[in-house]
Amino acid sequence: MNKKIAVFFAIAIISCNKTTETKEFKTAFIDTSKLMNESTEAKDIGAKYKDKSKVMGNQLEAEVARFKSEAASFKQNAQTNGQAWAQQKGAELSQKEQELNYAQQAMLQQLQQESGAEVDSLVINYRKIIKEYGKEKGYDYIYGSGDAAPSILYAKDSYDITNEVIKMINDKYKSAGKKEEILYEGKK
Repeated sequence: MNKKIAVFFAIAIISCNKTTETKEFKTAFIDTSKLMNESTEAKDIGAKYKDKSKVMGNQLEAEVARFKSEAASFKQNAQTNGQAWAQQKGAELSQKEQELNYAQQAMLQQLQQESGAEVDSLVINYRKIIKEYGKEKGYDYIYGSGDAAPSILYAKDSYDITNEVIKMINDKYKSAGKKEEILYEGKK
């Protein structure tokens, strides 16, 4: 019996003396605002849509100038041409003004959609590049900071608990839903 106690204490002492290994994580961050403002590809996309906006804006400005000229002419001729002419011409001018407003909104929407699609594609590409970089350099995590909400741009797959959390949430939802169904059915 004494031998068993001695072995037990020996194991306990060895276990206590054994230091626990702590793994340090290799982490870094990327200022995503700076990345998007200073990367050549992002600058090229910005310049492309700035130029496109200017061209489209110039076309619209020419139409606005014609409208302003017509409106000035309308004011000068309204009294001389009579009330019926002024009402008809006023309605035409209102319609043209509304069409110009719609054209401007459509132009802005088109530019936003096109540039947004390109920027989204750029972000997806940058995430792939950052993921490859993280793996190559042995990072556990690469965080993103900047104007948008901070995020993780890269993490080792072994740290991903998404499926576990989804299962837990789905299980809670199912069990809560069944309780509500039971309560609802009981009130029938």
